Amino acid sequence: MDTALSGGHRVLVYSKLVETGLSKAKITKAKQVLQMKLESIFSDLPTLETDRTILRKIRLEDAQDMFAYCSDDDVAKYTTWYKHLSIEDTKSFINHLLGRYELAKVSPWGIQDKLTGRLIGTCGFVQWNSEHASAELGYALSKTYWNQGYMTEIVKKIIDFGFTATGLIRIEARCLVDNIGSAMVMEKSGMRLEGVFRKVVYTKGIHQDLKVYSIIKPELL
Repeated sequence: MDTALSGGHRVLVYSKLVETGLSKAKITKAKQVLQMKLESIFSDLPTLETDRTILRKIRLEDAQDMFAYCSDDDVAKYTTWYKHLSIEDTKSFINHLLGRYELAKVSPWGIQDKLTGRLIGTCGFVQWNSEHASAELGYALSKTYWNQGYMTEIVKKIIDFGFTATGLIRIEARCLVDNIGSAMVMEKSGMRLEGVFRKVVYTKGIHQDLKVYSIIKPELL
């Protein structure tokens, strides 16, 4: 979902930047730097680590682990994607992600449980706007690991990475209004509810409302 400002608002934002002493050249340079960081990061997605997980690139060998949770009705209930019906569905999705890695496009991390070595979910940026230094997070987690603080731990790590390593100013996340668990993850990760977008997404044959949460880089608050 595109969160870019309209043309009129862009002119206003640029005018305000000029008023504060930033030249057009400096603004352009800042955008270029952020775009370069984006390409650098996603051309070789770095491995990150939390207390209980390793965040790494997804591999084709992860297919069986991914299928185990992507074929779960409860996991797929509040997602925009349908549950996987066969291992071939999962392999096709992984090949899609591998292609994005190759093209240095925005892609998720695979979540590996340190104790078992198994892939238990994904988390990462699903939208990225270099012009506005903003991005959107998305995630999915095996039901076995729900209600244990795993996803909050992981989201906090990726938010920190987004602000310290990429130059992002704003990170947001969205969930269906009935997805109480996902909303709790966003709140526990320091995000604030901005509001509800009414009937903003059409998924699985239904027009649905979305809750929108965001967090701003601390030094700008």
